[in-house]
Amino acid sequence: MSDETRQTAAANEATEAENRATENRADGTPATEMPNAKMSDGGATAPEPDPIETLKTENADLRDRLLRTVAEMENLRKRAEREVREAGQYAISRFAHDLLGVGDNMRRALEAVGGEAREAADSVLIGLLDGVEMTERELLKTLEKHGVTRIAPQGERFDPNFHQAMFEVPDESVPSGTVVQVVQSGYKIGERCLRPAMVGVSKGGPKAAKPESAETAPDGPPQVDKTA
Repeated sequence: MSDETRQTAAANEATEAENRATENRADGTPATEMPNAKMSDGGATAPEPDPIETLKTENADLRDRLLRTVAEMENLRKRAEREVREAGQYAISRFAHDLLGVGDNMRRALEAVGGEAREAADSVLIGLLDGVEMTERELLKTLEKHGVTRIAPQGERFDPNFHQAMFEVPDESVPSGTVVQVVQSGYKIGERCLRPAMVGVSKGGPKAAKPESAETAPDGPPQVDKTA
């Protein structure tokens, strides 16, 4: 290719480029586009978010989530400790409940021998009775060591959480709903009722004042268990 031909081709290319630029300006299309330019719907460039404010927002969100997680873990730890403690305390509930019948039979055996019979008894019977009494005391002491205590409600206000009303006794000398007779002793383990005390309650007397801590006690007279 001669030099004249090359010059002619270069001139033609320059002319074509100038024509394309002129056409772009006429159409309103920019000849070049800025890289990474963000245009809004109205055609204006949208401002970039402040990275510092973004980090502050993320930091506050993470801190809030961390505090919530720590609080939940602390509550979970306390609940687990309470459940473990209660499991150890109440694990013997069924076994202790079965032993109560043994103690009841010992008490019945002792009460079957009245005062006069005991005084007239020979040394063998007296020794037997003393052995039964010692066994009963040791049984109650062992139960108490494991958190099982006897309920002695004589003269107390009837509490449906720990007492079972078997009958009512007309008695105007004491407030209505007072335990006036204990048919069978009750027991509790920790703060839970292991076996309610079977009692007789008074009726006809003045209305008993509500104790400050009586949240679950009913206002009316105790319900007598008629199935016994």
